[in-house]
Amino acid sequence: MGTFCSVIKFENLQELKRLCHWGPIIALGVIAICSTMAMIDSVLWYWPLHTTGGSVNFIMLINWTVMILYNYFNAMFIGPGFVPLGWKPEDSQDSMYLQYCKVCQAHKAPRSHHCRKCNRCVMKMDHHCPWINNCCGYQNHASFTLFLLLAPLGCIHAAFIFVMTMYTQLYNRLSFGWNTVKIDMSAARRDPLPIIPFGLAAFAATLFALGLALGTTIAVGMLFFIQMKIILGNKTSIESWIEEKAKDRIQYYQLDEVFVFPYDMGSRWKNFKQIEQLKQKADKRIRSVRYRVIEDYSGACCPLNKGIKTFFTSPCTEEPRIRLQKGEFILATRGLRYWLYGDKILDDAFVEGVSRIRGWFPRNCVEKCPCDAETDQVPEGEKKNR
Repeated sequence: MGTFCSVIKFENLQELKRLCHWGPIIALGVIAICSTMAMIDSVLWYWPLHTTGGSVNFIMLINWTVMILYNYFNAMFIGPGFVPLGWKPEDSQDSMYLQYCKVCQAHKAPRSHHCRKCNRCVMKMDHHCPWINNCCGYQNHASFTLFLLLAPLGCIHAAFIFVMTMYTQLYNRLSFGWNTVKIDMSAARRDPLPIIPFGLAAFAATLFALGLALGTTIAVGMLFFIQMKIILGNKTSIESWIEEKAKDRIQYYQLDEVFVFPYDMGSRWKNFKQIEQLKQKADKRIRSVRYRVIEDYSGACCPLNKGIKTFFTSPCTEEPRIRLQKGEFILATRGLRYWLYGDKILDDAFVEGVSRIRGWFPRNCVEKCPCDAETDQVPEGEKKNR
């Protein structure tokens, strides 16, 4: 009883609130539908108690479900790892290389960033994922990546079961006439009859689950590919944007420099092993890029008038979009291929502590300011807090 009480605490129960969000509800709903239908259909297609192959198929199906849910809940409830409130480096001289977070009243540790959704500075922050309703960072990046790997593999297995079940059940209901082929969904030419009846409703449910499985395989598989590309460089999504900015600056000014990412271990295998390690090293950060708005933007989530690619690559996140007017200035901090994320510069000055207008906006609505393509200066608010 004492062990049980030590595991389940009030703080742990508070974390269950993360389930009350559209992301986990949809994700767990897809997992439940695909897993349940796959187990039912596997009984119809390959009865697990009659053959060794059927037993192995059924056990593998359960194994996929358990491993997917285990890594999903780990990524959600373990969390990314937050920088302690009021944290400062042991060596006071390192403070000059670190940003200061006024919300957390602490210096930002190397590779950490402040998440406005979690309202905390996250260690080795990759991104805030709405599907787990939590940040992906130092502590849960491995579990999140395993979930992205296992979910498509489990869906491929489930999709195979759905296809084989529909094929075998329809084949048992086919009747051939002189000029027609009829399908009788009321009964199957099978002795003994299947334990679970396969009627029109079951066929529709299986077809729907097949669509979910194939869609999940494609969508989550693409996310896994992107994550692995970042991990093999020992980067995060935010650091990939920082590297892109640095290389773009070198090209823009035609500098005789070669950018070397400071955390690259020189080997993909060594970089892969760093997924759960945090290299503590104070480093000067590449600052935000200043842009000027050249086209108005209404703030729509998926704007049709900004191009097909911009429409279909809208960021899948709860972070807001910001309305832009021609002539305004934006300080971009990260971005995607067709979208950028940053703060609107109010009164031609970016001052820490002033109420911010922050969010996503299309990349083709802005252009870099030629006189200030890259801002390496620390905002005045940060200087005062150092």
